[in-house]
Amino acid sequence: MDESLTKGRKSLNVDIYSIPIESFFHSAFSIDCVVFGIDRKEVKVLLIQRGAAPFENFWALPGDLVFPDEDLDTAAVRILRDLTSLRDIHFKQVKTFGEVNRHPLGRVITIAYYAFVKLEDYAPVASFWAKRTRWHSIDALPKLAFDHRNIIDTCVAKLKEDIVQYPIWKDVLPAKFTLTQLQEVYEGVLNTTFDKGNFRKKVGSYRFLKALNEMQTGVSHRPAELYSFNQREFDKARQKGWRFDL
Repeated sequence: MDESLTKGRKSLNVDIYSIPIESFFHSAFSIDCVVFGIDRKEVKVLLIQRGAAPFENFWALPGDLVFPDEDLDTAAVRILRDLTSLRDIHFKQVKTFGEVNRHPLGRVITIAYYAFVKLEDYAPVASFWAKRTRWHSIDALPKLAFDHRNIIDTCVAKLKEDIVQYPIWKDVLPAKFTLTQLQEVYEGVLNTTFDKGNFRKKVGSYRFLKALNEMQTGVSHRPAELYSFNQREFDKARQKGWRFDL
C-alpha cells in the first residue's frame, strides 16, 4: 500500500477522534410537515408563506426547530398546530435530511413527516410566524425555501409507494364511496389513467370492498353504487401479499 496514503488515513483518524465531544452537540433538529390532500385527481400539499428569516416571504413546508426537551412526534404535532392551526392529523415519519449546508444559519438535521387527509375536513389558518397558508398543486409548486422541493418529491414518492400497499385512500374518501371516486384517488396519486372497465374488474375482486346495495343521492348524473371498506378483510388480503397492481 502507498505509504503516503497510509499516513493520510492515520492523520485523518487522529483529526476525527481528537474533536472535543462538545462539538458534536452544536447541531439542531427540525421537523417539516408534508400534508397532502386530493381534489378529484389533483394532489395538493399544504404550504405556508414564511414571515421570518431566512427565506422570509418564501413559500415553504410547515416546519420549525425541535425543542431540546421535546421528542420528534410531539414536535411534529406542535409545529403543524402552531403554524397552521391544524390538529388531529395522523403522521408517518418518512426520511431524515442531513446535508451539511442545507440551512444558512448552521447545521440543521430535518425529519420529514407526511399525512394524507381529506381537504374538506381541514381549514388551515396561518399563525405564529406563518403569514399565509395555501394548498398548492404538487404539479405547480412555487419557488420554495431551503430544500423543501426535494422533501416534497421524496414524500410524493412515499405516497405512491404506500397507496399500492395500504388503503390510505380511505382517509380521503367518505365512508360510503363509488368506484369512480376510488379510481380518481389512485389516478391522482399515481399520476396515471386507468381504463374504467379494467379498474372496476380489478377492484371488484377485492373482498375488502363491500357493495352496499345503495346508490348515490343528490347527484346530477346517473347515481352510482356505493361501497365501503372492510378492515378485517383487508388484513387477510395483506397476509396473502395483497398489492394494488393494474
